[in-house]
Amino acid sequence: MIDLNGKTILVTGGTGSFGKRFVRRVLSKFRPEKLIVFSRDEFKQYEMQRMMDDPCLRFFIGDVRDKDRLYRAFEGVEYLIHAAALKQVPSAEYNPFEAIKTNIIGAQNIIDVAIDIGIKRIVALSTDKACNPVNLYGATKLCSDKLFIAGNSYAGRKITRFGVVRYGNVVGSRGSVVPHFLQLKKGDSVPVTDERMTRFWITLDQGVDFVLKALDQMQGGEIFIPKIPTATIVDIAKAIAPKCKIKIIGVRPGEKLHELLISIEDGRRTLEYPEHFVIQPDFPWWSDEKRKNGGEHVRDGFVYSSDQNPWRLTTGEIEKMVRELQNG
Repeated sequence: MIDLNGKTILVTGGTGSFGKRFVRRVLSKFRPEKLIVFSRDEFKQYEMQRMMDDPCLRFFIGDVRDKDRLYRAFEGVEYLIHAAALKQVPSAEYNPFEAIKTNIIGAQNIIDVAIDIGIKRIVALSTDKACNPVNLYGATKLCSDKLFIAGNSYAGRKITRFGVVRYGNVVGSRGSVVPHFLQLKKGDSVPVTDERMTRFWITLDQGVDFVLKALDQMQGGEIFIPKIPTATIVDIAKAIAPKCKIKIIGVRPGEKLHELLISIEDGRRTLEYPEHFVIQPDFPWWSDEKRKNGGEHVRDGFVYSSDQNPWRLTTGEIEKMVRELQNG
């Protein structure tokens, strides 16, 4: 794992589910010189300051849409995690220009300022919805991913390098179905869009650890994808609220029955490792030996899809994930 002792780190969207867990994780493992939380909501920053009293923490109010503010916030930063985004699928469908301003223009602002300032490494968080997207949120994240990958070419001989981490649904994050299911009582109806629907699942701690792993291993331009399990929405509902009734409400606009983390087109550039995959950039600039670093090319026609994933969560594994969420 990368050594962040004595370093200056910034996380955009730092008061969100991932940001808060990332900050806790870094503080538990390292003693950074500064750990900067960058976000728009002053009240969430106030709450976070009360929960986490550490002398290395800094809180910056700002928006990734505001390039001038990014120049001030990024001064002296060595490592950056970009977690800020508009992430709700229905909201992005109804407010498309707002999603574009944050998820695409905001990404471009971060790339420009990071190169100018000389930040060493940037990891941007992505989503399975960016793989062959069918909704606007996924399309904006696909565009963002391509911008960050291309940012390595724009950086040229400068020190700045960009990488992307792509994973599925995060157990317990804001917007996740899990907290909603946990609030249901005996006899309540559990709204399920389609009993066939499958999703990839990962915990917040696993997501944070994987981002730190990518930050350590990246050369620049890769998309890192963890090997994670799949479960149907019905499996999740039955494990969390076994005494509730399942109510099928139909697939909502912008939703897929199954999600992809690696498409058949991505597979042509994908290396497999024991615990993860790496989609290589179209134009890598490092040697093949350094690029592979122990990885093997996936087979022809490989697809990493939630419905074809051999790793399925059992009821016991789902219950364990929920207990870990509740214990916090």
